[in-house]
Amino acid sequence: MLDKIKIQDVMFLDIETVPDSGSFDLLNPVMQNLWEKKSKQFRSPDQTGQDVYERAGIYSEFGKIICISVGLIREKNPCRFRLKSFFGKDEKSLLMEFSEMLTKFSKNNTESVLCAHNGKEFDFPYIARRMVINRIPLPEILNNAGKKPWEIKLLDTMDLWKFGDYKNYTSLDLLTTILGIQTPKDDIDGSQVAGIFYKEDDIERIVRYCEKDVLAIARVLLRFMNLPGIDEENIESVTFQ
Repeated sequence: MLDKIKIQDVMFLDIETVPDSGSFDLLNPVMQNLWEKKSKQFRSPDQTGQDVYERAGIYSEFGKIICISVGLIREKNPCRFRLKSFFGKDEKSLLMEFSEMLTKFSKNNTESVLCAHNGKEFDFPYIARRMVINRIPLPEILNNAGKKPWEIKLLDTMDLWKFGDYKNYTSLDLLTTILGIQTPKDDIDGSQVAGIFYKEDDIERIVRYCEKDVLAIARVLLRFMNLPGIDEENIESVTFQ
């Protein structure tokens, strides 16, 4: 499959999510009750839904997106990489801006592909669900209803690393480390995002973290495709808020 993909047609992406509210107490009673039911699936018997509410951000029904970072390779030799981030407290606005950019990219690149790490299980469906919740039409590339497997233009670097092994989960941090690629987890990790967003109000730090993940994903795919890597001096970052 990879030998049929032009690297310039690939849009790399990563998202950062947080619980919909800053605390369990701020949820309306209906959502509190629904979270109590949902969290029974994974919390220990001595815990309540409130005790594990910090995990709500990984569920699209109880969380929201605060940052989407994307990356594109504009030239191959040397690789020139451009990063863009859509972020803020208004999820609908950032999703609309991302959707407009994605639609434009797909029109200009008829063989466009999206690539993320664990994207098929997390990033892609999360974005699609939050767009539906926010009444935003799905871009064609994210709308997989009725499509044949070969018509779906979604790449997942974790899926590629499995080589058919459905039992294996490999984090981006582990994969970059064993491949000798600079780890994106040199400042924070996903478990700290909600606290930095709600308690420290430092979304710029979250954006930097998200962009590092996107760069790491691009470098991993380039390794899979046996193409030259991305040097730091060839990275350009443009953010949108």
